[in-house]
Amino acid sequence: MSTDRPARTARVQRETSESSIDLSIDLDGTGTSDIETSVPFYDHLLTAFAKHSLTDLTVRAKGDIEIDVHHTVEDVGIVLGQAIRQALGDKRGISRYGDALVPLDEALAQAVVDISGRPYLVHTGEPAGFEFHLIGGHFTGSMVRHVFEAITFNAGLTVHVNVLGGRDPHHIAEAEFKAFARAFRQAKAFDPLVAGIPSTKGAL
Repeated sequence: MSTDRPARTARVQRETSESSIDLSIDLDGTGTSDIETSVPFYDHLLTAFAKHSLTDLTVRAKGDIEIDVHHTVEDVGIVLGQAIRQALGDKRGISRYGDALVPLDEALAQAVVDISGRPYLVHTGEPAGFEFHLIGGHFTGSMVRHVFEAITFNAGLTVHVNVLGGRDPHHIAEAEFKAFARAFRQAKAFDPLVAGIPSTKGAL
């Protein structure tokens, strides 16, 4: 990153009766991560997001997982989205758009990202019954969509995620996160041909 650009970093803390979250992000990192959410499969997915988006990510989260992982998982997604929005700043010089098609063995997922400032999620293609499957015995497939909803709406992104194929729920969920990560990596990257903010409106 050029030295005349501000650091694209953020730290967000959120405390509720259901969860306690401390999250730090660097959009111009190398993909290093240090993640403890107390939900192991979610740690795995967030580690994949950091690695493949070249985003440094640190997460410390505790929540009422004795009730359900839902609150902790969704709240981390909310905070991640808020941190992304803060770190992006005015979005000057970014590519804005990104797309990726990512396989994981038999699973195949596509993601398209527009750092638009307008929250919108289209999420399709997960096989029937996926939302009920317990991945790792604790993470329901339905949480994948919840996470994308939380990130999208709090970061101000337009995101399309489409599962094109897959049988194993672990592979499907991970392919979705990796596809989103690769698309986000392209969208957040600086484009040397872009002068100013990439919008006819002059703001994103």
